[in-house]
Amino acid sequence: MDRRDFLRKAGVAGAGAAAATALPSATAIAQDGDMPEITWRCTSSFPKALDTIYGAAETMAKFVSDATGGKFNIQVFSAGEIVPGLQAADAVSQGTVELCHTASYYYWGKDPVYALGTAIPFGLNARLQNAWFYYPTTDGVSGIDLLNEFYATEGLISFPCGNTGVQMGGWYRKEINTPQDLNGLKMRIGGMGGKIIEKLGVVPQQIAGGDIYAALEKGTIDATEWVGPYDDAKLGFNKVAQYYYYPGWWEGGPVLNTMVNLDKWNELPDAYKAVLEVACRAANTDMMANYDAKNPAALKQLLNEGAQLRPFSQEILEAAYNAARETYEEISAENATFKKIYDHQLAFKKDAYLWMQLGENTYDTFLMIQQRNNAL
Repeated sequence: MDRRDFLRKAGVAGAGAAAATALPSATAIAQDGDMPEITWRCTSSFPKALDTIYGAAETMAKFVSDATGGKFNIQVFSAGEIVPGLQAADAVSQGTVELCHTASYYYWGKDPVYALGTAIPFGLNARLQNAWFYYPTTDGVSGIDLLNEFYATEGLISFPCGNTGVQMGGWYRKEINTPQDLNGLKMRIGGMGGKIIEKLGVVPQQIAGGDIYAALEKGTIDATEWVGPYDDAKLGFNKVAQYYYYPGWWEGGPVLNTMVNLDKWNELPDAYKAVLEVACRAANTDMMANYDAKNPAALKQLLNEGAQLRPFSQEILEAAYNAARETYEEISAENATFKKIYDHQLAFKKDAYLWMQLGENTYDTFLMIQQRNNAL
């Protein structure tokens, strides 16, 4: 049975339980003569060459089309085809296109709250991001509820649509052993990570994915972070920088976002809204699995080609963590919405990591030791 047949018979059940409970079957949608034929445009913040990140939007669009019998179609355009990658959310808010696939933290300069929609330094890992986004905490409110209250003021509604998992710490032309080694370093780094690492002397640069290699090759920047082994190998960063650091403490579980123009969203039939939400959940799961499948072989390839793998020192991590906490206090003192959402996430994180260290961490650590001992 292919995916189209499965979707028609199952009504996309299981791709996202919460949204799917009210979702009509795809056959019913396709046969309902009253359901409109709709074509939307989705502008991506990413180039087509990055099949994992860009591909999540195509996965989402295919699920929507399949589940509606082709009545609701979303055309995906790569960064630059309609607007530059870092203007995707603005294009949606202004009504230039109906939706985009992006990372909300690209727009944190407009308002720091945008950063919370993707990742903040020393935030949640991918699993806990999903838990916080999708399920209400003890106060009965979920992360996605809080964020969409904010996005509504920007003319948007947003849904998680992908996650890379914890990222790498990036590529450097020289070794970085102490916080002092960061002083004066020109580094491409997105989101709030740039503001925090700036406290350690780094000069952050916001550069779209397709332009990073040229900047690193020309020496316009000294270092860059992007995602992880698979995407980094495709972009060839190891050819122009030797040292590959981990972990990317600024992106423990970065969420990619499908952002929809709120007026256009409100015009959709309820069945189409449900389909789009479930399609975003499906793409969210698919991207994480895609990275987990591809990163191991890509890491081996990079090491075989001469990349020098290095961990950030505990001294660097502690300095960055302290700078992050200081930054959140500063922003919270000036931005009530940021404080409200950050405090909500922080309360969840304290309990969530109590659980994670008991189960996930001890289990994974044991198996990692077996891997190092060639006992798997």
